[in-house]
Amino acid sequence: MFDFLFQQYSQYNELDIFFEIVAVIFGLLSVWFSKNNNILVYPTGMISTSIFTYLLFKWGLLGDMMINAYYFIMSIYGWYIWTRKKNNIVTPISKISNYEKKISLFIFIFSLIFVYGIYNYFDKWGSLTSYIDNITTAIFFVGMWLMAKRKIENWVFWIIGDVISVPLYFYKGLTFTSLQYFIFTIIAISGYYSWKKILNKLDLTA
Repeated sequence: MFDFLFQQYSQYNELDIFFEIVAVIFGLLSVWFSKNNNILVYPTGMISTSIFTYLLFKWGLLGDMMINAYYFIMSIYGWYIWTRKKNNIVTPISKISNYEKKISLFIFIFSLIFVYGIYNYFDKWGSLTSYIDNITTAIFFVGMWLMAKRKIENWVFWIIGDVISVPLYFYKGLTFTSLQYFIFTIIAISGYYSWKKILNKLDLTA
């Protein structure tokens, strides 16, 4: 069983394995902090995504690399939004508006086209995983933007993307990352209900 799960790591150098484990740990911390509506979601996430960006570029997984590079950039934006005050009140959890739905759709479609172009340029359409990468990239791009805006619907996108990513990363030979996304799925479901409770309290006090 152990060989089945981890035999692919025999081809990796020890430093890269160490980096992946560190990135997974900080990634888990980031999602946990997000579940608890804690600003530390961003610094922990930036550590994780910067490591994954390096590793995925090295391993030639361009779609995954772009997701993490985008996460890093959006983390800076989200950090600003979460600490920004209006009338001495930080940006609260809220539901997505009709205008934001249109922006989310635009981000999703733009991401599909953008990643498609990148994969064509680098001739990376060699397997079914490339097409799945394209879809998950678009899903996560929308999820990250909604999280930065503190919209409760971000969790729906995370859950869908995480469920797809568990078998995807295992197939790619990244068992630790696959396990990370399995735990992400559990935390994302919990996060949705945690944010929903906070949102209900805000509605009652409004």
